Amino acid sequence: MNENHPQNYDHYIKALMDISQAITSDLFLEDVFKLIVMVVAKVTEVDICSLWLVDEDVTPPKIRLKATQAIEPEYVIDRALNLDEGVVGHVVATQTPLVIADVLQCEIFKEKEMARKLGLVSMVGVPLKGKKDKIIGVINCFTSVPHEFSKTDINLLTTVANQAAVAIRNTELIIKTKIIEEELKARKKIERAKEIIMERQSLGGDEAYRWIRKRSMDSRKTMLEVAEAILLSNELYSP
Repeated sequence: MNENHPQNYDHYIKALMDISQAITSDLFLEDVFKLIVMVVAKVTEVDICSLWLVDEDVTPPKIRLKATQAIEPEYVIDRALNLDEGVVGHVVATQTPLVIADVLQCEIFKEKEMARKLGLVSMVGVPLKGKKDKIIGVINCFTSVPHEFSKTDINLLTTVANQAAVAIRNTELIIKTKIIEEELKARKKIERAKEIIMERQSLGGDEAYRWIRKRSMDSRKTMLEVAEAILLSNELYSP
C-alpha cells in the first residue's frame, strides 16, 4: 500500500465503484462478500483480506468469518469468535481500526497457527459501520512482510469498508424484499387454489384449506406445489 503513488487513489475509487455496483445487482450475499474481499485485496495489494460479520441471530452474538481469499478451505469453515474475542472482537468493541506490526507477537491475535502456516506478519483491521454507526463487521488485511500501515492507508480502507457495509445492507434488503414478494405470490396461488376446491367440492374456506394441507402432507409436497398443481389442472380442464 503505497500512498505516495497517486494511481493508488484511482484504485480505491475503482474499488468503491465495484462494491457500489453490487448494491443494485442480483448478486447473492455470498457473492457480495467474495467481491468485497477480492476488490479490497487487489487494490491494497495485501496478501490476504478477510471479512467478518456480526451474527445477532444467536445468543450471545458471534462474529463469523464470511469470506476470504488465498486461504486454505480448512481455515474458512465455520470460524466464529465471541464479540469480545480476538482482533475482530477488539475492533468491534472499540469501533476503531487496529494495526498490528507482527501478529505472532500480538496477544489478542487468535489465528497464530494460520499466520505461521501462511507466513503472515502485519495486519490492519477496520470496522464496517452500518446505519447509525452500528458496527456490523470487520475487514482484516494481512501482509507477508513487515508493513507499517499509514493513516492514509487506514482512512482509505475505512472508506472502502463503509461502502462495503452499505452494499451488504442493501443486498440484505433486496433479498428480504424478494422473499416477501415470493411469499405473497405463494399465498395468492394457495388462495386461488382454495377457491377452486371450494367450488369443485362444495366446501367451506377452512375445509378447502385443510384439504390442500392434507394433500400436501400425504404427497410430501409443499402447499405451494399442491396449489400450483390445482391451478394447472383447472386451466387444462376449463372449457
